[in-house]
Parts: sequence; structure tokens; C-alpha cells
Amino acid sequence: MALDSFIPQIWSARLLQNLQTSLVYGQENVINRDYEGEIKAYGNTVKIHSIGQVDVGNYAKYGDIGAPQQLTDAETTLVIDQQKYFHFEVDDIDRVQQHPKMMDEAMREAAYALRNVADRYIADMYVDIAAGNAIGDDVNPIIPTSTTAYEYLVDLSVLLDENDIPEEGRWAIIPPFYEGLLLKDDRFVKVGNMPAEDRLMNGTVGQAAGFTLLKSNNVPNTNGALYKITAGHRMAWSFADQIVSVEGYRPEKGFSDAIKGLHVYGAKVVRPKALAVLTVNRA
Repeated sequence: MALDSFIPQIWSARLLQNLQTSLVYGQENVINRDYEGEIKAYGNTVKIHSIGQVDVGNYAKYGDIGAPQQLTDAETTLVIDQQKYFHFEVDDIDRVQQHPKMMDEAMREAAYALRNVADRYIADMYVDIAAGNAIGDDVNPIIPTSTTAYEYLVDLSVLLDENDIPEEGRWAIIPPFYEGLLLKDDRFVKVGNMPAEDRLMNGTVGQAAGFTLLKSNNVPNTNGALYKITAGHRMAWSFADQIVSVEGYRPEKGFSDAIKGLHVYGAKVVRPKALAVLTVNRA
């Protein structure tokens, strides 16, 4: 059975699209993806430049202004240090390719598996927040109730306010049980729910305390009890990924056709003050 009709470029593009649209932590409105550039392989780097603040001085009519400020710049390197693969068999690849929906479903399953790994990788970067941007910790976690869950989101918002983080575009990612607590609070039920057409971000469940709330089972936790709820703005961190290879082949030992693909990516917190974490213990 020939694999001439297998076009890796087409399936590779489909897989990347499926992956991107199913991410929660890794989606465009949660994490900055502006620096992806042309990622070719594992080990590539993305250079991120930033400049210092611009000073503002007083001006008097007909007076001289000071010498131009010499701006400083800094360079941060985002390393593509993660590489994950999928590898599966199908009974008859020629037949499957005559029914694109069947191949799309197989690719969707592969993308879902990759998404969970990539999402957990990004979620675990909460450890790089700025000092002082945490409420509760592993030793003294917060135990939220239906009356306090909303209030702790307000406290997270205040932390970001104090760091001059823009209010527009803020998000918070919560586990399902925390949404359950919010749904018992009239402050969320009356104003937090969003029409289905407004839920443009994957996992969006509503709005509260100035945040777009997203729900995910990938919120970092210890034994399903100690959860790290991260809130912030997309400027806080950057993510870059690429499907670098998708290949179809016929295994030597057997009577089936197989497809394998390689996904490479990396992420980095570039503005630690734009992230805040709430450590909660599920009662």
C-alpha cells in the first residue's frame, strides 16, 4: 500500500491548528505568542528585547530641556527546550485519507494529548512570579468558601493593580471546584456569567473581579487538594511552539500504516509582576 498521497504539510498544519485552539494556558489571550518567529527545531532560541522606562521632565516656556535620556535595553532568551511526539497506527491509511473527517479525528486526539502536556508545562511556570505576588502558600494555603472565593479574586486583582498591570485583558485560571464555589455566590451569578457568543477564549466560564475566568483541569495541584490559581495578563509570559515534523510510513513488522509527529516548544515568564498566584486548599 503506497503512501504517495500522504501530504505531511497538510496534516501538520491541521494538527497545529487543533492544538492551538484547544489550549487554555497556551492560548493567545492568556500568554504572549508574538515572539514565535521561525522555529525550526528543538534547541532554537527566541530573543525578546525590552527597554527601560522613559523619564518625563518639567518644561518651562523658552527654557532649555535636558540632554536626551540614554535608554537601556535588556535581552531575554526563550529557549525551545521541550520536544514531544505522537505515534499511532491506522488500519488502512489510503482509505482514511479518502475520508478527511476520520483523519481529522485521529489528529484531534493527538492534538488533545499534546495540549495537556503543553498546558501543564506552561501552568507550572507560576513559580516564577515576583516576590510578594502570592496569596497563601504550601504551608498556609487559603481555604475558600462560597462566600470568600470571590473576595480572594479581588485580592489577586489588587496585587496586579499595585504593580500597574493593565486592567483590560486580565484573566484568572481556576479549577472546576472553585467555579462551583463562585456559582453559589450571587455576586458572580448575577454579573459574572457571559453569553455563549462572548466566550471567545477556550475554557472561559465568566467574569469576576476584573478577570476573565477560565476553567482548567490543568491548574497545578498536589493530590487534588492544594491548587495554584494563577491570574495575570498576557504580557507576563511568552510561548512559542511548532509542529516540526509529521510523517506517514508502513511499519516493517505488521500490516498497518502509522503516523508520527514532533511538537517542539518553550515558554518563559518575562514580566513576573504581571502574574499573581492564589494557593488554595480544597476543603
